[in-house]
Amino acid sequence: MATDVATLAEAAAAVRSSLDQLPLEPAVAGADAAARDAEAMVRQLDDHVLPRLANLDAPALVVVGGSTGSGKSLLTNSLVGAEVTRPGYLRPTTTAPVLVHAPSDAAWFQARHVLPSLARVLEGEAHGRAEMRLVTSTALPAGVALLDSPDIDSVSVANRSLATELLAAADLWIFVTSAARYADAIPWGFLTTARRRGTPMVVVLNRVPPAGTAALTEHLAQMLAEQHLGETPIVCVVEQDHVDGRLPLDAVVPLRAWLDRLGSDRQVRDAAIRRSLEGSLADLAARSVTVADALDRQTAAVDQLRRDVREAYADALRQVRGDLESGALLRGEVLARWEELLGTGELVRRLRTGLGRVRDRATTWITGRGRAEAELTDAVENVLQTLIRARGDAAAAAVVARWQARPLGDELLADDTGPGARSLERSSPGLDEAAGAAVRAWQGELLDLVRDVGGQRKATARFLSLGVNSAAAVVMVLVFAHTGGLTGAEAAVAGGASAVGHTLLEAVLGDQTIRRLAVQARESLVRTVAALYDAEAERYNTALARVEVDTASSAALRRAADVLATAAIGDAVGGGTSSDGGAG
Repeated sequence: MATDVATLAEAAAAVRSSLDQLPLEPAVAGADAAARDAEAMVRQLDDHVLPRLANLDAPALVVVGGSTGSGKSLLTNSLVGAEVTRPGYLRPTTTAPVLVHAPSDAAWFQARHVLPSLARVLEGEAHGRAEMRLVTSTALPAGVALLDSPDIDSVSVANRSLATELLAAADLWIFVTSAARYADAIPWGFLTTARRRGTPMVVVLNRVPPAGTAALTEHLAQMLAEQHLGETPIVCVVEQDHVDGRLPLDAVVPLRAWLDRLGSDRQVRDAAIRRSLEGSLADLAARSVTVADALDRQTAAVDQLRRDVREAYADALRQVRGDLESGALLRGEVLARWEELLGTGELVRRLRTGLGRVRDRATTWITGRGRAEAELTDAVENVLQTLIRARGDAAAAAVVARWQARPLGDELLADDTGPGARSLERSSPGLDEAAGAAVRAWQGELLDLVRDVGGQRKATARFLSLGVNSAAAVVMVLVFAHTGGLTGAEAAVAGGASAVGHTLLEAVLGDQTIRRLAVQARESLVRTVAALYDAEAERYNTALARVEVDTASSAALRRAADVLATAAIGDAVGGGTSSDGGAG
């Protein structure tokens, strides 16, 4: 079923828009190839597909391509009957393309509808790959133009690139090789491309020794058949003397007849144009999917690196929570300061006399914490600060280890290790200070929480008897317990070996208010640490921000490819579809 040309043009334009400046990272598998392919697709769209879809009736562009020394320029001059392009012995000969057209087709080619990147030179010689010389000739029929291109295997990279671009812009090819070069690998790479795109073409086997004509033609035909190009016409040109620097007329009769037929038979020309265009669209569809796959791989690579960061810091947070719940932090300085607070006997006295609330009103609220309580608070701050830094360093090391195992991650890490760059292998230099400030803020919030609870009617007498600061100190200790309260061996650790400690714990641990506060305080502390680790993780997200994720282009390419993949233009450019204009 024929596809509306406007629909195809819209889909092709969508591919062109999506391919513009794709953010492909070389470290992602297949990205380099996809980037090169995208660049070639843009040229093909600009040079051939979009102009052709905009005007199906425009003249057919026949590109003469082939290997170094194959005789392309000589053949072009011979077909036109004049020296329009300069042949020679030095290589490369054709460095700038020459396009020969009928007088009636001048406006189309001068307006830069096709090959818009090449400046037009109407008089004199064109120079380099940025220019194209236009030559008007009555030897060519209207509706057909002939373009002599640089060598596909030129020693000049620029020439090779331009030759590839010009062949991709063609409606039809005259592919020239020689008896000495027809089996080379490079020409067959181009012939395979023509087969993939369905480009109509004629293969010219040039400079053939007269005695080897049959054998060489038969062998070339066999090679073409093996590459599924068995229907490709072959024109054999034997080695012979030149007439006025050109091949004798009878040597190019088959090609002249082919060109004349393209010009005179609208159906033949239109069929060839349709075949070439449909093949190009199908080829662009397949390559669009390949580029979309590369974009998706890049998105997946970035997502994986983000997961690496999230998982490493989530694991660090889980370990911090485990450290809090295990009672492991009730050691060292915290335990010493806790025992010192218990040793004063003040907490037990308050529990027995119920004087804590009165004392807080009269003294603590005015003068601040007692010395033992303050030292316990400082000890808690120190141990938490050390813990946060240690687990943060482990998370940073885990991220780096994971990223180093991934090409994109390894590249990002390499970019981050230059002079003065921030190292991602450990926590940020400011984490210690930030952790200290965050823990102090948490302790302040805990005091406020205890004070608020103390002002509520549901507060127990036992809780009130401790006073605000002492109750907060007890809650901080309980934060380091397994379930929000200390039992068994944990009680022995928290209370030390003293009978006073046990007496206090037995009196306090059964208080639901304190147990509930301990659970709330622990969750608040975990959230505080989570915020610190989120800030640490952001350093890696900043590095990842240098890699653009383009899901929109990927989706657009796939949608357009679905339209182009089954392109069928039908009879939009004329009548029949029975012939593509082979040379006989």
